[in-house]
Amino acid sequence: MAPAAAGFLGEVTMYQPCPSSGQPVEPLRPPAPASVLTAVKLMYAGAAVFTVGLIILIISVAFVGRTAATLRLAGRSQPLPVVIAVGIVGGLVVIGLWLWMAQANSQGRNWARILSTALFGLATLKLIGVFSEPKTVLGLIFWAPTWLIGLAAVWLLWRPDSSTFFKPQGALPGLREA
Repeated sequence: MAPAAAGFLGEVTMYQPCPSSGQPVEPLRPPAPASVLTAVKLMYAGAAVFTVGLIILIISVAFVGRTAATLRLAGRSQPLPVVIAVGIVGGLVVIGLWLWMAQANSQGRNWARILSTALFGLATLKLIGVFSEPKTVLGLIFWAPTWLIGLAAVWLLWRPDSSTFFKPQGALPGLREA
């Protein structure tokens, strides 16, 4: 009598995956190319440069006083503490965006590459606006380095080797996405 018929299965091992959350598992992504890794490092550098610039700006506003910093809300000038608070909150949002985009792009999220490009477009509009402000030199010193870092990062994110990293995983070769 065969061992299987006698109720003996021998050394059979079976693989049982652990129960999942019901969400599809994303296929493994290849390692990020050098261009993406450099873009991510530039985004972290952008957050650091923006942080230093924000600190310098807040200190200079506090020393110069009310005459140099005005914020008009609801048609009237706001007190200096409000100007500083709005600057800090706005700056923290920008720093958070730099860090979030660095993290998401390092994971190959295509939406992050697109959003990074859109945010760079907004930064370009802000830089253009700096030229129309009366205190152009201070604004230029503050915005130009972060804009240049953003330009380099976005350029690296759209290089051909980066584009293959951001392609959706699991798509069958030869099939186009609808």
